Amino acid sequence: MMTISDILKSVQLPDSATPRLDMEVLLGHVLNRPRVYLYTWPEKTITPEQETLFLKLAERRRCGEPIAHIVGEKEFWSMSLGVDSSTLIPRPDTERLVELVLELVRENKAKPGKILDLGTGTGAIALALSGEFPDAEVWGVDRSEAAISLAIDNGVRTGLECCRFLISDWFSNVPAEHFDIIVSNPPYIARDDPHLKQGDVRFEPKSALVSGEDGLADLRHIILESRARLASNGWLLLEHGHDQASEVKTLLVDAGFRSVATVTDLAGVPRVSYGCL
Repeated sequence: MMTISDILKSVQLPDSATPRLDMEVLLGHVLNRPRVYLYTWPEKTITPEQETLFLKLAERRRCGEPIAHIVGEKEFWSMSLGVDSSTLIPRPDTERLVELVLELVRENKAKPGKILDLGTGTGAIALALSGEFPDAEVWGVDRSEAAISLAIDNGVRTGLECCRFLISDWFSNVPAEHFDIIVSNPPYIARDDPHLKQGDVRFEPKSALVSGEDGLADLRHIILESRARLASNGWLLLEHGHDQASEVKTLLVDAGFRSVATVTDLAGVPRVSYGCL
């Protein structure tokens, strides 16, 4: 029988940016052990059944399927969230959106009473904010019934059932209330962007990625509609593409938002723009 060390060396992933990490995550999943176990017990043998399953999963990864889809979960804001092909996979860069909300709340010394997450997907942002602001009423909405079902499951999984999830095409079914904070990681990729044929996004729903000819259609809609849904001095925070900051800030200013600014993601790329109404 093969050892942990042997099987990790036996599989190559030439097209992966993180081949060793991918293999460790998959093997840890098969063994139901944390990655540190693989380093602590490299000479432990695995069963033939475990070897067969690992090789099947490795082949799926070699074909480009995202690790998160293969193992069915992804960490976000220290939460383990269930994921599937009905939504985007939560990205580490999106945590910057959550961090920015916390920064704005600290700076303005006013805890939010109501928060809305548009296009919630797995529920990652809404659940993170619900955990940070337990006294707030947090809503997450998505047009996809499958996404909302997954988000509800993640609410149970994280013990944050207080977070409310609703099927809604942006604001269409949102109760007629005013929110202190509205956040969104909407589709922002142009329809003909060549990156849609590369990497993990090939396995994610195009409806959660593509937004019109220039990638800004949904951002425009959200910015305009948010004006009637934000409370006085309410904040709108939007994730966007690496080259869209200038256009998004212009849209915010033209819509009457003030204190408009952009922050960068983990790689120093302009990623979230925001403003106050």
